[in-house]
Amino acid sequence: MNETIIETEKPPEITDQQGYIDRIDDTLRSLSLERLKEVSDFAAYLADKERRHREFVEETLAAAANPERIMFKDSTSLIKAALETVSENP
Repeated sequence: MNETIIETEKPPEITDQQGYIDRIDDTLRSLSLERLKEVSDFAAYLADKERRHREFVEETLAAAANPERIMFKDSTSLIKAALETVSENP
């Protein structure tokens, strides 16, 4: 695959979410169906990554707010418990 990247003028700085959406929308209109699928797959990946990150942050904040929920004294105890769980569930 031989693609040429063409230098374009730097777009004005965007300061809000709708500005980015509009710029992306304009760009998408120039892409082939194959490229649109790639962009769609990548956007779905990013959305899932963002969702998992939010869940992680919420769980971490909940654990920090309730220290009694933390059941391990150190990382060695945590790893040992995780390995035992894996060996119990082949």
